[in-house]
Amino acid sequence: MASKHDPESDHDAEGGQSGGVQSVERALTVLEILARDGHAGVSEIADEMGIHKSTVSRLMGSLVTREMVHQNSERGKYQLGFGILRLASSIPGRLSLVHEARPVLESLAEEFKETVNLAVLRSNYAVNVDQAMGPSTLATYDWVGSLTPLHATSSGKVLLAALEADERDRILKETGLASRTSRTITKRKELDAQLLDVVSKGYALVREEFEIGLNAVAVPVYNHQATVIGALSISGPAFRFDPEKIPGLIESLKEAGLKVSANMGYTVRV
Repeated sequence: MASKHDPESDHDAEGGQSGGVQSVERALTVLEILARDGHAGVSEIADEMGIHKSTVSRLMGSLVTREMVHQNSERGKYQLGFGILRLASSIPGRLSLVHEARPVLESLAEEFKETVNLAVLRSNYAVNVDQAMGPSTLATYDWVGSLTPLHATSSGKVLLAALEADERDRILKETGLASRTSRTITKRKELDAQLLDVVSKGYALVREEFEIGLNAVAVPVYNHQATVIGALSISGPAFRFDPEKIPGLIESLKEAGLKVSANMGYTVRV
């Protein structure tokens, strides 16, 4: 951890050009920390960055104003906000995908009473661009705008499995295989074997790899060029949600993925 600077000198430096660049770099570091960890408090961020909490608080104030982060009122921690989604959704194809997928998400959520998400690849993460909540959902956590690790989530594994080998290698070398829970896959050979299984079966399943108590299953969404452009997932609490044991769930999810894909111009090739 870097040594902490005097907060007043931080404040003075931020007034100049070099200080402005430093502020931008720090803000980006904050976003990267939240993307990696899901949420974090001011003290945690300050400790990792080696700067004073007052400096982090000022950064958070600016990021909250621009909706890049928002604060969880229950725990006082911060997580990525809707502004990140707004940036990611600036690509027309992604806006179209959200529009075409929305009725399918709502139908799945109603049928299986769980949370349904639509995710796309952004940089080295899966970003959730839309969500439908089922009536049985225990919590109201909003995943929209959240960046999640590719190796520890069902949507992420679908997106990883669709990449060319060299691009997959690049991403995994940059991000590593950080452990989110005791069940997270942290060995490359084991992950590669799982990704081959994803391609073979047509879906990815995770059991408490991203968060203890949370299971999820995802399928790919294709465009008119038969390229994977997103992942459609259903998630729920582990005590009641085991996708492979719920009759018809995986088949319905695959059909839903193909329906969204068809809306995006995809045709099944025999």
